[in-house]
Amino acid sequence: MGPGGQEGQGHPGGHQEECEQQVEGGHPAPLLCPGEAPAGALGPVVGSPVPEGQGKLNEDLNFLLQNQKTKEQIESLLQNGKHKELRDRLCCRLTFGTAGLRSAMGAGFCYINDLTVIQSTQGIYKYLERCFSDFKQRGFVVGYDTRGQVTSNCSSKKLAKLTAAVLLAKDVPVYFFSTYVPTPFVPYAVQQLKAVAGVMITASHNRKEDNGYKVYWENGAQITSPHDKEIIKCIEECVEPWNGSWNENLVDTSPLRQDPLKKICDCYMEDLKKICYHRELNVQTNLKFVHTSFHGVGHDYVQLAFKTFGFQPPIPVPEQKDPDPDFSTVKCPNPEEGESVLELSLRLAEKEKARVVVATDPDADRLAVAEQQENGCWKVFTGNELAALFGWWMFSRWKENCSEDADVKNVYMLATTVSSKILRAIALKEGFHFEETLPGFKWIGSRVKNLLDSGKEVLFAFEESIGFMCGTSVLDKDGVSAAVVIAEMATYLESKNLTLAQKLVEIYETYGYHISKTSYFLCYDPPTIKRIFEKLRNFDAPESYPKCCGIYNILHVRDITTGYDSSQPNKKSVLPVSKSSQMITFTFQNGCVATLRTSGTEPKIKYYAEMCALPEQSDRNVLEEELRKLIEALIENFLEPDKNGLVWRSV
Repeated sequence: MGPGGQEGQGHPGGHQEECEQQVEGGHPAPLLCPGEAPAGALGPVVGSPVPEGQGKLNEDLNFLLQNQKTKEQIESLLQNGKHKELRDRLCCRLTFGTAGLRSAMGAGFCYINDLTVIQSTQGIYKYLERCFSDFKQRGFVVGYDTRGQVTSNCSSKKLAKLTAAVLLAKDVPVYFFSTYVPTPFVPYAVQQLKAVAGVMITASHNRKEDNGYKVYWENGAQITSPHDKEIIKCIEECVEPWNGSWNENLVDTSPLRQDPLKKICDCYMEDLKKICYHRELNVQTNLKFVHTSFHGVGHDYVQLAFKTFGFQPPIPVPEQKDPDPDFSTVKCPNPEEGESVLELSLRLAEKEKARVVVATDPDADRLAVAEQQENGCWKVFTGNELAALFGWWMFSRWKENCSEDADVKNVYMLATTVSSKILRAIALKEGFHFEETLPGFKWIGSRVKNLLDSGKEVLFAFEESIGFMCGTSVLDKDGVSAAVVIAEMATYLESKNLTLAQKLVEIYETYGYHISKTSYFLCYDPPTIKRIFEKLRNFDAPESYPKCCGIYNILHVRDITTGYDSSQPNKKSVLPVSKSSQMITFTFQNGCVATLRTSGTEPKIKYYAEMCALPEQSDRNVLEEELRKLIEALIENFLEPDKNGLVWRSV
């Protein structure tokens, strides 16, 4: 089990020391150990997969392992007597987390490999067949990024071909992209092509050893409960590969396979024009931009997006322009890590006299932005700061371009509950609606679809981990559209003699400073994590939450794990209960909001703290100092790292 006894680690083979921040995905659940699982749960795998005194795999498991590389990994462990690791690999199965299935590539049922991808797709087929009578008319979308691993003979493209093979062998039409695409292209294609669902093979910004399997429903949003749980049940019912499931060449020979690349790319770029407001300025600007795609899929698509908006193409970072599954120029392929991973981009920008750098992560669904300041230093914006800029921009453009009878009360923006409350402050002053969701863009996508279906207008949504949704063409975070929108924003501001950083200050002075800090502790002992959260629920007495943290008085407590919210008349949380994870939010009398939660993929306790000030509280230094002291009190009184053996995040 993982943190809090509820969630597991996304890396069953060992602990992550580098590149851990903001990893979202699935976690192994101890479901399928032969002899412990429900009868038949492993199909033909009977008896122990680790036969005592036997130097070879049993016949049934041998049949399942068709990939020679992963078979060799299992045989090596068996021959070397590493029974515990074998049991870890073979006695638990991946389950859906905040971004689908995600884990290391390699042998085992809790790893990403051709067998687990085939099993997952068979489960999805079985579930979709049950849900949609027109499944075999509407079809299924499959996309992939550029990840790959020689040691397990796994690549995103190969895993995508196997995903398609399972469905094609069952006479399901498959829209299979002929080359790698940004993750947002899959949910976009699902809606455009009216498919019943889609899968993107990607591990986004995770370390190079990882891969993942992200599932989108017919509405173009990532799957949420109950679909995820029902799919897992279906996977468990059909783990033996069907005839044709291993035939990855079906995508090249089946008449049911179509390549949607040109249509989807053209439609996507056309839809982008809906959020382009200053094409003439874009055409004329002398402002230069540098773009890095972090060795991933983004280069070609960001170039096209800039062209669509009338810009000259952004200057690519040559060392990072082309796909490289080893991410060889960065310690970690996560642009959110800031200046340390943006080094090549910033140096190129200085050389080319480009003031703004845009960085898409390897699957191009997230965006980091840096801007050179007058003193020559670079400001790398946080996700929350970028959200303030995007929120101001999308609303001000709406206000300037809306019809006379447009009603601001019909307008919405959304954010996850651990993200900045800046949109709430803007909404209160401007009159539109702001809503929060649980962490994870799957919740945002589903809620946005519901709002659109009820006639509402959604302008923008975000999560603090640099995930942005500008407009509603894609119901997921999208780094390609966000990159070109920030470029247009910077161009417009330059025409007003303003920089992005200067505008950010103006926004805070108008709506109130929102200063945030996010970090985490590592803890490899699940009972300790559970004990920390249980203590908070029984602080001074049984079933009693803390009333203060050091010298800071607590106004309200919300516990998503139990569904308690002291700010509500009935004491029940408006957000859905999430018993599978630990998450408690404290609202302090001084205006600070702080959340403690476990990670869905790693042995972490994350904290998110934000000082939400009124517009008249304009001394940023005072607010920053207050936030710093409160975080110190939070760590000292609630997390107690020394006592609990927590490991501070390495910077």
